[in-house]
Amino acid sequence: MTGLSLRDLSDVDFEDNEISINVGGFKKKMRSNTLLRFPETRLGRLLSCRSKESILELCDDYDDTKNEFYFDRNPELFPYVLHFYNTGKLHVMGELCVFSFSQEIEYWGINEFFIDSCCSYSYHGRKMEPDQEKWEDHSDQESTASSFDEILAFYNDAAKFDTQPLGKVRRQLWLALDNPGYSVLSRIFSVLSIMVVLGSIITMCLNSLSDFQIVHSNGNSEEDPRFEIVEHFGIAWFTFELVARFAVAPDFVKFFKHALNLIDLMSILPFYITLIVNLVVESSPALANLGRVAQVLRLMRIFRILKLARHSTGLRSLGATLKYSYREVGLLLLYLSVGISIFSVVAYTIEKEENRGLETIPACWWWATVSMTTVGYGDVVPVTTAGRLTASACILAGILVVVLPITLIFNKFSHFYRRQKQLESAMRSCDFGDGMKVVPSVNLRDYYAYKVKSLMASLTNMSRSTPSELSLNDSLH
Repeated sequence: MTGLSLRDLSDVDFEDNEISINVGGFKKKMRSNTLLRFPETRLGRLLSCRSKESILELCDDYDDTKNEFYFDRNPELFPYVLHFYNTGKLHVMGELCVFSFSQEIEYWGINEFFIDSCCSYSYHGRKMEPDQEKWEDHSDQESTASSFDEILAFYNDAAKFDTQPLGKVRRQLWLALDNPGYSVLSRIFSVLSIMVVLGSIITMCLNSLSDFQIVHSNGNSEEDPRFEIVEHFGIAWFTFELVARFAVAPDFVKFFKHALNLIDLMSILPFYITLIVNLVVESSPALANLGRVAQVLRLMRIFRILKLARHSTGLRSLGATLKYSYREVGLLLLYLSVGISIFSVVAYTIEKEENRGLETIPACWWWATVSMTTVGYGDVVPVTTAGRLTASACILAGILVVVLPITLIFNKFSHFYRRQKQLESAMRSCDFGDGMKVVPSVNLRDYYAYKVKSLMASLTNMSRSTPSELSLNDSLH
C-alpha cells in the first residue's frame, strides 16, 4: 500500500491509498475509500485538497515527509470517530460528557443524526435535560446506600470499639445484628427475626376472623389465648432484639437517629402503651374512652412488616427511592390535582341534572380521582354521551399522567439498589479479627471523579453569578 503525499494529490486514485492521521499522539492509518464514504466530514474533505494551504485549513499541521496529518484534538474521543467511519454509526458511552462529545463530532463534521438508536434516546435526553444529572448527583451525595462517606462512617463506628470495654466481642455482635449476611450467626439471627415478624403478622390477620375469636354470653369477644401467647412471644423477641442492638451500638446518641432502629422502636411501643392504657382504664372506669385508643394502637402492629427492611435490600432501596424522589412524586401529585380539578368540574356541568351521583363537585372529585388513577370502582358512572366522552378523556389523561414520572423513579430505584448491593458487599468483606487492617473495598476512581465533578459544578455556578451576587457572597463570608 503506497502513501499519499501532497505532490501527487491531484492525480492519485484514492481507493488504493492510505493517509496517516495523528490526533493528539494517537496515530492511525486510514484507507481513502473509507473516508470517501462520508465526503462532507472533515477527513473526507481533506482528500479533496490540492494545496498545503487548503490542507492546513482542515488540520493543525501537515508533515509531507511522513504523509501525516496532525489534529490537536482529544485522542480519547477519536476512536468513536474511527468507529463511525468503519460502521457508519456513532455510539455514546454512558460515562462520556455529552457536551464534549457533541463538540467533538461537530469538529469532525459528523452529524448527530448518525448516533445509533441504542444510544440516541439517552444522548438527547442527557443533552436536553442537564438538570436531571444534577438531581442524580444530589441523590448520590445524600443517599445512605451510595456514598463512599457511608463506608467511612461504618469503619469509624467499627473503630470506636477499640477503646471500649469488651470491644472485640461487642463489635462482632454489632456486625452480626446490624449486617444480615455478614456471618453464619447473623444469617441465623436474620432468619429467626423474619420468622417472628411474619408469624406476628399472620397471627394478627387470623385473630380478625370470627372463627378464631371467643364470644362470651354478654356479646363481648376476646382473642384466642393461643394468639395472645404468640403475640407476647413476638413482643419479647422484638424487645430483646432492640435492647441487644442498643447494648452493642458503638454510639448510643446516634442509635435512634437511624431509621431502621426507629422502626424497631415503633413496632413494640403500641403494645406497651396499650398495656398501660388498659391498666389505667381498669383502675379508673371514668377513663373508659381511653380503651378506644388502645384499639387503635393494636392496629399499628401491621407496621411491623417494615422490620423486614432490615433484611431486604429491595425494601431499603425502595425507601431511599421514595425519600429522594420527592420532586417526581410532587410532579405526579400536581398533575393529578390539575386533572382532577378540570374533569370534576366538566363532569359536574354535564351530569348534574341527569345523574344523582354527580350532582355536587366534591362527588365529582371522587369520581375523577378513581378514574384518573385507573382504579375505577364503578360506584358512580356518567350516563350521558358527553359525560362518557369526558370520562374517556379523563381515563386516558390519567394513564399519561401516571406513566410520565415512572421512568425517572424506576431509574432512581435501580441506582439505589445497585449502590446498596455494593455497600453491603463492601461491609461483608470487612475482617476486623486482627484490628483495623483491612481497607474498605470501594472504587476510589469513581469517588474522586464525583468529587471533581461536584467542584466543577460549584465553580460553574460561581462563574454564572452576577457581580452583585459575588460581592454579596464576599460580604457574607
